[in-house]
Amino acid sequence: MCLAKAYISGGGQEELLAEEIASVRAEGGKLLVTTLFGEKREVAATIREIDFRTSRILLEKTAG
Repeated sequence: MCLAKAYISGGGQEELLAEEIASVRAEGGKLLVTTLFGEKREVAATIREIDFRTSRILLEKTAG
């Protein structure tokens, strides 16, 4: 099984946020990213792009 990797961009750079992403949910103006193993990361970001071919999610930092 090949689950998505999430990257976050800001300031002209992209960095890996998490791997094996099982879900992304919008909650209270932020995104809650959950991995297959139950790890959760809450980030102030918007979804910029989801590429299903490469299992890549690109998020963009927002103020907050």
